[in-house]
Amino acid sequence: MLELLLPKRCAGCGAVGVTLCEPCRTAWRRIPFRVEPRVDPRVPVFALGPWGGVHRSTVLAIKERGRRDAIPEVGAVLRSAIVFLSARGELPECSGIVLSPAPTRKRAARLRGGDPVTAICRATGLTVVQLVHLDASVEDSAGLDAPARRANLVGAVRDERRRPRVDEGVVLVDDVVTTGATATATIERLSVAGIQVTGVVALTAA
Repeated sequence: MLELLLPKRCAGCGAVGVTLCEPCRTAWRRIPFRVEPRVDPRVPVFALGPWGGVHRSTVLAIKERGRRDAIPEVGAVLRSAIVFLSARGELPECSGIVLSPAPTRKRAARLRGGDPVTAICRATGLTVVQLVHLDASVEDSAGLDAPARRANLVGAVRDERRRPRVDEGVVLVDDVVTTGATATATIERLSVAGIQVTGVVALTAA
């Protein structure tokens, strides 16, 4: 009855009756591509798709409209992309990969019922560790250029209090890479702690 009153719609295009329709799944399954952000994190950066169309709609549906049902779909795509990049030698072997979600403000994650990127990482079935978070005082980066984003993040990436020991190479995962400022600040912070980040994989690239 609920399905009749509030039919499920595709998180990518709005088609009725599915979480992701076949055309939108096909768009998500494209080969991940290399990104060269303006702020260089000094590790390879890849994205699963551009910030627009199906990719933008799906990410916003998960983050802003609570479409948790789309998380397993995107998690499966993320895992396939990492396996592909690993097989191509651009990331470590999957057995030695640890995924770490990009830092977010804890209050923002709580308001969303949990960090969507963390949930997507866990849906891959790979090892996931939360290593850092953003200080509550950091400003929203929307509308900031690369230097301003970089300055906004100085000292804002904080270690988790109960950070686990990590011996394998870490792959940082984010929803969208724009200037590369967040990835760079995070990698620098983890490097100070003796943790090696071997690559960045974003769901989308703007």
